Amino acid sequence: MEIIIEALEEQGVSANLLKEIAAFRAHYPVEEALQNRVTAPDMPYYGRETFEMAAYALLQGENILLTGSKATGKNILAENLAWVFGRPSYNMSFHVNMDSSALVGADTFRGGEVQLRPGPVYQCAVNGGFGIFDEINMAKNDAVSVLHATLDYRRIMDVPGYDKIHLHDATRFIGTMNYGYAGTRELNEALVSRFLVIEMPTVTEESLTYILKRMFPDFKAEGLSQICGLFLDLQLKADNNEISTKPLDLRGLIGALKTVHAGLSPRAALRMGIVNKSFDLFEREIVEDIVMTRIPEEWTAAALF
Repeated sequence: MEIIIEALEEQGVSANLLKEIAAFRAHYPVEEALQNRVTAPDMPYYGRETFEMAAYALLQGENILLTGSKATGKNILAENLAWVFGRPSYNMSFHVNMDSSALVGADTFRGGEVQLRPGPVYQCAVNGGFGIFDEINMAKNDAVSVLHATLDYRRIMDVPGYDKIHLHDATRFIGTMNYGYAGTRELNEALVSRFLVIEMPTVTEESLTYILKRMFPDFKAEGLSQICGLFLDLQLKADNNEISTKPLDLRGLIGALKTVHAGLSPRAALRMGIVNKSFDLFEREIVEDIVMTRIPEEWTAAALF
């Protein structure tokens, strides 16, 4: 917790806001049985203004929807918020098989009788968790319809065949969505009205440098500059529709850098983390050329760390 708070203070996040978050944590302690769901994020989120907007909204009992293009840190922000607020988190990734029973719960036979097997939304509602709806614009109508009363001012959940439940006062929901992915669609207006919407800013050289330096304190200046330049080159190509967003993968870049840190050559690592994310041969050659202009073939791990 201290590392994340320290990172937020370094960015100039309002001290008063951090005090209010600390008061929220103190007011809503987490039961021992749920401590395993209060998980630390892999990295701190960089972006003072965006963090403050999200945190103030959550403190006022609102749900938030994080929108934007790929590699803008939507999931990282959601994980940081759940951790800083000290809440158990429930991640729900929407896909073609995600329906209302998968979210709320379904009947199961236990102890000689039919009982409800609670789904993640039910558990989140009862336990005062932060529910993260990943790729919410891929949700089917059946899955989304059960959330309307849960997400609005009523804060109740009707479980068919069982009593309705009232949401725990600390329960919040965070939706994330990318534009243009296969299977995505426009969100229903009624659903959007139940969120405060935050447009995530694109990654900048400053923010990327901060993230990588926090994750790899021994990053050498020249290597860090070239890696950041590589990612920004890919971002520019994707913005201009010269390549798809598949190679624009911050997780892949960080994973590649971890293998370099362990001793693998930068070219080989970036081939796994960035280049091979493109399955189109022509696009892969473009990405390979971008890597070649930034990362000399003779570079070893010692050139970066």
